[in-house]
Amino acid sequence: MHVSVFDTTLRDGEQTPNVSFPINYKIQIAKQLDKLGVDVIEAGFPAASKGEFEVVKTISKLGLNAKICGLARIVKQDIDAALDSEADMIHIFISTSKIQIEHTIKKSYDEIVEMSVEAVEYIKDHGRLCMFSAMDATRTELEFLKRIYKAVEEARVDIINVPDTVGVATPFKFYELIKELREHLKVPIDVHCHNDFGLAVANTYAGVMAGANEVQVTVNGIGERAGNASLAEVVMVLHSLEGIKTNIRTEYLVETSKLVERFSGIKIPPNTPIVGENAFSHESGIHAHGVIKEASTFEPGVITPEMVGHRRRIVIGKHAGRYQIKKMLEDAGYAVDDESLTKIVEKIKELGDKGKRVTDLDLFTIAEIVLGELRKEERAILVDEVTVLTGNKITPTAVVNAKVLDEKKVTSAIGVGPVDAALKAVANLVGEKVKITEFKMDAITGGSDALAEVYVTVEDENKNSFTARAAGPDIVMASIDAVINAVNYLMFKKRKS
Repeated sequence: MHVSVFDTTLRDGEQTPNVSFPINYKIQIAKQLDKLGVDVIEAGFPAASKGEFEVVKTISKLGLNAKICGLARIVKQDIDAALDSEADMIHIFISTSKIQIEHTIKKSYDEIVEMSVEAVEYIKDHGRLCMFSAMDATRTELEFLKRIYKAVEEARVDIINVPDTVGVATPFKFYELIKELREHLKVPIDVHCHNDFGLAVANTYAGVMAGANEVQVTVNGIGERAGNASLAEVVMVLHSLEGIKTNIRTEYLVETSKLVERFSGIKIPPNTPIVGENAFSHESGIHAHGVIKEASTFEPGVITPEMVGHRRRIVIGKHAGRYQIKKMLEDAGYAVDDESLTKIVEKIKELGDKGKRVTDLDLFTIAEIVLGELRKEERAILVDEVTVLTGNKITPTAVVNAKVLDEKKVTSAIGVGPVDAALKAVANLVGEKVKITEFKMDAITGGSDALAEVYVTVEDENKNSFTARAAGPDIVMASIDAVINAVNYLMFKKRKS
């Protein structure tokens, strides 16, 4: 079985409160979605504004493999704008539920069917693909829903969309609805589910199992109100749990998620399935022990981090066990006897009990103190001086003067702010491909001179990563110290290997 993926991140996703993608962002997202392998990209609502029209037209001309879709009401002016945008597919919609008809369009059922058929015929006469949506389908009387879908099918519509517009469907009821429509219609069926009750992915899955041919999704599940069905979750449920194929190149799921997270400004929680930072992270001693021995003991097994472009992390904390701590230390080149290991584990749990996030650096520093072999003299980078320029009319710039493997170096970089510029300058200083994959900062005291605690994760070109932290009243210097700490250990490990 094969299911098509219709992505509406650029249309419904942009309807997320406080999200607006400028044209350059939309173009980058469209290219990324095409790289990911989506079948259809809904690029926007051409009649909404001049800007929307230009976005859809520009994306339509990019020569992407995905079909480009433009949204339109069942209004000639809207449809003409969508046609003029050169979109491959025109997605038209009209309200069909009693409550929406009474309070919005105020048309009779016969008028709605007639308008819908005329719109489909108009689009087909112009040689374009046509999708028809009965808006608020899940609150529409079933007999009228079947009637209008049959009418547009006879008018040569290419695909119908069944939207759970206000997110009130439940999986069993949605399954029965799609099953009923599947038996009534020959045309392909697409489902579009909202997440008001947290059921968007479950309903989309139920729709596919009932016979739907296509799923509408957004990256990270962004969209109106509580959002839409998440692309990553829907695709991996179909691939991994049901063996249903799509054209999605799953290894780009995390990459795509991070791009949209950055452009939308909506941070995804670390416990987000599939793409979240904690999706393949383990702290519990029992879980970590099992995963180190055999990943499928405490992971689904049918999905691996590599399948979605992620990585597995063993996290240190108060729930950590002896086995995982010993394994991490041995991998880093530390020889630890049982007595020393007991002391190290006790110190780690003490930190965790105080509410501290325990980093790799904390673990190795504790180990070095217990083993009596502090290696500060072996640090690859020693910072002498940092200068940062910022202001209303000044591009944030950082200059770092340091010793790298006993060689004096000076490097500079610009960024979106002083911290960003400083971190980029440090990365340049190393002369190796390192990137900061996680950056988090907390104020741990009050007032304008608050002490800032910075956590970072740094990764090299071989996907080796290291977490570290630093604290201080100067946010920029605390950030630099944390990054330097992490990079020093990566370089130390590289020299020793």
